[in-house]
Amino acid sequence: MPEIFVYMFEGRSLDQKRSLVLELTNGAVKSLGVSAQSVTVQLIESPKAMRSRGGVLFSDVSSTDPLSQALIAPPSISS
Repeated sequence: MPEIFVYMFEGRSLDQKRSLVLELTNGAVKSLGVSAQSVTVQLIESPKAMRSRGGVLFSDVSSTDPLSQALIAPPSISS
């Protein structure tokens, strides 16, 4: 029984959440060859004030400030 946990910021609509869990379920069914009923998806939401990267709270980051954005940008993955 696959279990998928998604950590995300709060604020998305119910329709967006429905779409996400459906797409994740369908992906597990296709990739793992399991039934949709055996797939569990849990959405774990948190406010931006409860998460940080690089010592900076996401709530303190301005979407228009490139320096702030660089502080929280995920590390690049090189192949």
